[in-house]
Formats: sequence, structure tokens, C-alpha cells
Amino acid sequence: MPSDLPAASGYIETGTPEFRRTSWALLAGGFSSFALLYCVQPMMPALSEAFSISAAQSSLILSVSTITLAIGLLFTGPISDALGRKPVMVVALMAAALCTILASMMPNWQSLLVMRALLGLSLSGITALAVTYLSEEIHPRNIGVAIGLYIGGSAIGGMSGRLASGLILEYGSWRMAVGAIGIVGVVAAVLFWRYLPESKHFTPRAINTKNLVGGFLLHFQNSTLRLLFLQAFLLMGSLVTFFNYIGYHLLQDPFFLSQQTVSLLSFVYLTGLYSSAKIGSLADRVGRPKVFWKIILLTLIGVVLTLVNNLYSLVIGTVIFTFGFFGSHAVASSWIGRCAKTAKGQATSLYQIFFYIGASVAGTWGGMFWQHAHWLGVGFFIAGLLTVSLLISLKLAQEAASQS
Repeated sequence: MPSDLPAASGYIETGTPEFRRTSWALLAGGFSSFALLYCVQPMMPALSEAFSISAAQSSLILSVSTITLAIGLLFTGPISDALGRKPVMVVALMAAALCTILASMMPNWQSLLVMRALLGLSLSGITALAVTYLSEEIHPRNIGVAIGLYIGGSAIGGMSGRLASGLILEYGSWRMAVGAIGIVGVVAAVLFWRYLPESKHFTPRAINTKNLVGGFLLHFQNSTLRLLFLQAFLLMGSLVTFFNYIGYHLLQDPFFLSQQTVSLLSFVYLTGLYSSAKIGSLADRVGRPKVFWKIILLTLIGVVLTLVNNLYSLVIGTVIFTFGFFGSHAVASSWIGRCAKTAKGQATSLYQIFFYIGASVAGTWGGMFWQHAHWLGVGFFIAGLLTVSLLISLKLAQEAASQS
């Protein structure tokens, strides 16, 4: 049984006060980062109307954030390798919250996009480093559970950001919604700073071109890491495309739901809180290769169910899809930390770079499918991404079996 003191190794273990503090801090960090990033998704139809732009153009409100986030990850990982994980994450969370508050005051579409770009750049300092911190500080046998809890916090943040903005839109403006979520982000940043323990297993690495380029090249020489980076692109591209356009689908024929009702779909993110921790723990016990392909297959089944022109089938499919995404993301994220032996910050940054490039590229491409074939086109596009993801996960399982 775990004691109330850290283990002799210095790693944080489940059941200890340090683990509880770490869990609360990372829940706050995951909650804030996803709420700040994705609160704009339910607003896209309203932004289309407010600024007289198309669905594909409105998707830029998210895509511009995810692409700058990906660019920022080229630098925040190496910077944290030199300066430490916690200081970079605290500054990043506070800067992202302040950018969100300022975004609510922007007078036109162009300036709003600029603030959203700065938001993405700020969030690059938390999204990858949280997983790196956990990989370094949590006992190896508890990493899957810890990362699952962080991703669960992200799921709650994504749900709450979407739900709050959708409800506020029903009675107020998009500016009110964005400003309110920015204020919540400031509070979360303070809680994160207050509760997250200082690093005990962090070893500084000097920032120089040799270490920067050498670390990236080293990770690309690892075939498992290369495939996991590609998985990040496909999985996140699927999630963002799905929730970018499902709102348009539900507001139109044959459903004609209200904005308030559509925002309630955000509750499906609660399944991510359960699946990320549960699947992460399962992967710790039976092995990531055995779990990964099965949870991706489940995600694909969820998308197929949404193609049936029936509201019940759509809701059930959305629940299954969301459950599967967060479970697969938890497995892949913890796999990165175990697979990378050195420069873990850079390895996780590369995973997150592909993760958010997928969000930007696929999320925007989905707009073209929407314009030509509405949800049927978008659904088949997502199913195609997940089919490739499934094939890659089977290859990863095959490689793992051959090495054992």
C-alpha cells in the first residue's frame, strides 16, 4: 500500500499527497488549455453570421490557433529542457488566458484571428510539457493513469468551454462568452501554479543548435515514434473536424436544433474523462500495442454511426467517437514518454506538433467536404483518416510482437 510519503526513488506514486496535488494541478491545466482553445467551436455559426464569412473561413478561428501552437512547440520543448517544466507551463497558461480576454475586445475578424494566433503560441508551453512533466515525475507504473487524468481534465475543459460558450451565445454575444472563459483561465493558471510540485527528476540541457536538431533527428530515427507522430496527426485531425462541423449539421435540415440544444452535445466529453484514465490504466497493465488498435476501431465505428440520418444514432455515435478518441490519445501520449529515452521534451513536442498540425489541416479541409457534401462528406473524410490510423496501429502491434 502507498504511504503518505514519496517513494524512496523520489517518483510520485498513486495514493500519496503529492499525487493528489499533481492530479489537481494537471486537471486545472488540462481544463484551462482545452477550454481556452476550443471554446470557439460552438461559436462558428455565430461568427459566420457576425462577420459575413463561410463555414470554411470561420474554421480559421480554431485552425490559426492550432497551427501557431504547433509552431510554438518547436521551441517550448527545448526551452523547457533548459529552464524547467513548471515555470514555462505557468507563464504559458496565464498568457493564454490573457490573450483570450483580449480576444473578446477585438473590433474585427482580422484582429480576432491575431489574438487567437497568440493564444495558440502561448498554449504551446503547456500542451506538450504537461505530459513530459508526468513522464519524468510519476512512477513508471502509474504514468498511464496520470496522463489519463490530465487528458481527462482536457476533456472536461473542452466540454465546459463548448457548453459555456454555447449557452452564453443563446442569451448574449460571442464577446461575452470568450471574455468569461478567459477569466476562468486566469483562475486555473493560479491554481496550477499553487498546486503543481516542483520537478525532482528534471536535468537541464543547454539550448543550442546541435542539441535542438540532434534531438529531433534522433526521434525520427525511431520507427515507433515516427508512427506515433503520424497517429497524432490523424487522431486530432479527426476530432477537430468532427466538432467543427457537427454543429452546422445539427442546426440544419433535418434536425433544426437550437444553439442551446447543440451546445449540450458537449457533455459527450465526459466520456473522455472516464476513457482516458480507464484506457490509460488498461494499457499500463496489458500493453499499449494490444489496446491501441482496438480503441481506434471503436472510434471509427462511432463515426460511421453518425452517418445514419437519425438523431439517436448520431448522439450514440458521437459518444462512442469521443470515448474512443480520448482513450487512444491517452495510450499514444503515454507511449511517447516510454519510447523516448532522451530529450523527452522534444519527443513530446514532436507528437504535439503533429497533433495540432492535424487539427489545423484536417479541420480546414473538412470545410471543403462540408461545402460539397455536408455531413456525409465530412463523415467519410473522418472515417478515411481513422482507417489509416487503424492500419498504422495494427503495424505498431505487429512490430511490438516481433520485438518481444
